[in-house]
Amino acid sequence: MIIALPYENEEVFQHFGKSENFVFYTIENKKVLDKKVVNTNGQGHGALVGFLEENKANVLICGGIGQGAIEFLSQTGIEVFAGNIGKCDELVNQYLEGKLLKNDDVCCCHSDSDGSGEHHCH
Repeated sequence: MIIALPYENEEVFQHFGKSENFVFYTIENKKVLDKKVVNTNGQGHGALVGFLEENKANVLICGGIGQGAIEFLSQTGIEVFAGNIGKCDELVNQYLEGKLLKNDDVCCCHSDSDGSGEHHCH
């Protein structure tokens, strides 16, 4: 099994579609066998689904992510655990222990509801 997380400074990068790096954990018998950071080479949003497929990810643990990306990932068989914050190693351990919650209501909507010109991930 391979678990992928958008990665920046040992933590989950909070905007899936703008992730420059992902960390991939190779898991066997609920133990981490390998961990590697891979640069996306500028691929963004929709191309990241293919990037994760190429790297054989089975699970994605992430922060903010759009509903469209979640649907594309689900179609490829990648299970998504969205809405997570914190250190990648700790989140992977929570997943392996069966303690990581799956939040289906997290959406990165690119809204500008406060007039700031910025989008807000919830």
